[in-house]
Amino acid sequence: MVSGQAPGVATSQTQAMQALSRRVTGHRSLPELISSTVRVRGLAVQRDWARLHAQLSEDGYVVVPNVIDSQLVSELHSHVDYLNEKYPTVPTEHWHHCIMRNDAFWVRVCTDSRLVEMATQLAPFLQTSPGVALFSSHYFNKMPKTGQAVLWHQDGSYWPLRPMDVITLWLAVDRSNRHNGCLKVVKGSHRADLRDLHDDTTVQNVLGSATHRDDEINPDDIVHLELEPGDVSVHHPNIIHASDPNTSEHRRCGLTIRYMATSTECLNEDQPVMVMAGNKVDGLNHYRSWPKYRPGYDLPFAGSDTWNAHRWVEPSDESYFARTDYDVVGSDGLMHDCTRKFIRYLSQVVCL
Repeated sequence: MVSGQAPGVATSQTQAMQALSRRVTGHRSLPELISSTVRVRGLAVQRDWARLHAQLSEDGYVVVPNVIDSQLVSELHSHVDYLNEKYPTVPTEHWHHCIMRNDAFWVRVCTDSRLVEMATQLAPFLQTSPGVALFSSHYFNKMPKTGQAVLWHQDGSYWPLRPMDVITLWLAVDRSNRHNGCLKVVKGSHRADLRDLHDDTTVQNVLGSATHRDDEINPDDIVHLELEPGDVSVHHPNIIHASDPNTSEHRRCGLTIRYMATSTECLNEDQPVMVMAGNKVDGLNHYRSWPKYRPGYDLPFAGSDTWNAHRWVEPSDESYFARTDYDVVGSDGLMHDCTRKFIRYLSQVVCL
């Protein structure tokens, strides 16, 4: 296992990138973490990061196909089934950090080098930061016929971050299209400032709030992001986006992963922020350990047998993982209560 260290902020991009290259999992070198070549299904895939970054800067979003391999997609499907069975009272569109905190496979996905590399390549603030942190992650799992809409909003309006140096990766677990409620974005809207949230329950919706109304959106600027399993769409925190209800016969599940610079402050100490790569900044943020894999209790996955040996450890957080009453720590009722508190927090949040 690797124990957290918190050196001061690096003073140059070279120093920061050297720090970033000290990847927690496998301790890989900078060329391995920051490169134009990734491997998908065993094949080398060249990414034109400059072109992708230019589109993200211009439009506020970019879609990158075939980011993860079919084995990990299959494990994600198993994970969704596992969560459905384990947390029957938690709405499937509200699986987030309360569950992730105790879920080794979930965090394993967030630490995947292909995803961390993508975030780093597309977000210059991560390249000049001492490190990369996971701010939050959330499954948006819209079940057939019942999956609810998400109203027009800007993610940054919900997030207690200062500065807003954060990037979102939306990883498609299932095929996502117009029929089952794929994500839709307002192209170029990331140039606008963040708006305050307002409650909106005029229709059933996941968040119960919005930042924009339908009549404020130009239909000509709406882009529907149709994805295949393993594809990723990347978003700016200010882009206006939404999704329609799932009226189809097919599930639509995606996993959002939000990476922030370790030089960004998270103002909500209950948020389980975790270091993904590089280093922390002294005195900034309340970081958590990566969760332990608990054989016979957690979902097994490729690499689970060695996970505990190399997970990131925050000494002040380890007492949490010393408990062995797993059914109490991760009980369905406890996760349901945590979810309700999180939804209540969202209803009270204001723009920073």
